[in-house]
Amino acid sequence: MTAESAANNGEMPVLDTQAGHAFVEFDRVQKSYDGETLVVKDLNLSIGKGEFLTMLGPSGSGKTTCLMMLAGFESATHGEIRLDGREINNIPPHKRGIGMVFQNYALFPHMTVAENLAFPLEVRRIGKADREQKIARALDMVQMGDFGGRRPAQLSGGQQQRIALARALVFEPELVLMDEPLGALDKQLRETLQFEITRLAHDLGITVVYVTHDQTEALTMSDRVAVFDDGRIQQLAAPDILYERPENSFVAQFIGENNTLRGVVTRLDRETCVVRLDGTGEEIDALPVNVSGEGDRTLVSIRPERVELDPALGPGAHTLEAEVLEFVYMGDVFRTRLSVAGREDFVVKTRNRADQRRLAPGEKVKIGWLPQDCRALDPR
Repeated sequence: MTAESAANNGEMPVLDTQAGHAFVEFDRVQKSYDGETLVVKDLNLSIGKGEFLTMLGPSGSGKTTCLMMLAGFESATHGEIRLDGREINNIPPHKRGIGMVFQNYALFPHMTVAENLAFPLEVRRIGKADREQKIARALDMVQMGDFGGRRPAQLSGGQQQRIALARALVFEPELVLMDEPLGALDKQLRETLQFEITRLAHDLGITVVYVTHDQTEALTMSDRVAVFDDGRIQQLAAPDILYERPENSFVAQFIGENNTLRGVVTRLDRETCVVRLDGTGEEIDALPVNVSGEGDRTLVSIRPERVELDPALGPGAHTLEAEVLEFVYMGDVFRTRLSVAGREDFVVKTRNRADQRRLAPGEKVKIGWLPQDCRALDPR
């Protein structure tokens, strides 16, 4: 059984990390704030030592609540949370030895940068000489070695976030939790820090649990991603698996841009199924990922970059008639919006080539894809 399948079935997923053993474990964890409604439902999750795992999902999906329970700022209603084999449910936050980085930086404004970094070391009663050495090393890690004497108000947002990261790392924790740490930064700086945080985590060998609602951030930074919705992990997998092989329609539509066509399964075997599309009655072949039998309603998923205009895909490919609604130049790609099988939100992305023909609204074209790029999912 795959890790993502195990997560969907409520079982403890098998780790697929280099470390090969669980460092952080959620065992049948539930959380309710009012005693009735569960915001986290029977969570089973194992995170390997040295792994960078991202909890991804929309607002209210339960991802931040899971992070806060791991940090100790929220208590689990049911179940156990373990760190390196030890149950930590009743251990207060300051005794868990976990580094934290927040979106709002949470720096003390009346302290200098060096004093901010010294604070977690003083709490742990580390001597002055060791403190100074650790502070210098942490500041160098985030390329802020010359800023120790400044106050947070004298720093840019990006610089403040680097200091917040340094403060989380200064006491050399084995686990660092990050809650939307780059959400307040502009796009270019956010992308720069994504790579720096990932590099630091791997260089230092620390375990990172990262929370975001930004899909690109999750795909770029993570060893594995846990996609949350409605208090449950919908799929747990490496970024490329999530994108290329979503197991249900929520994941397919939440991760990246995605085309969907609705229909009914008319034939099903282990390798393929045939779907009769709504609107046209035309039948297409697809991979039977999340359908159980003939007559099932299904949502068929195809990524925009897997679709070809005026296709020459060879045997096995399927083609449909389409009408161009919009043709947009985006620099490296052209984005064509089409009317397909009664849907007016079908998108094709094609690489910018010298021979690319510019299409006009109202123009009739053929589109096509290979059956293995077409996934029959639940009709959510």
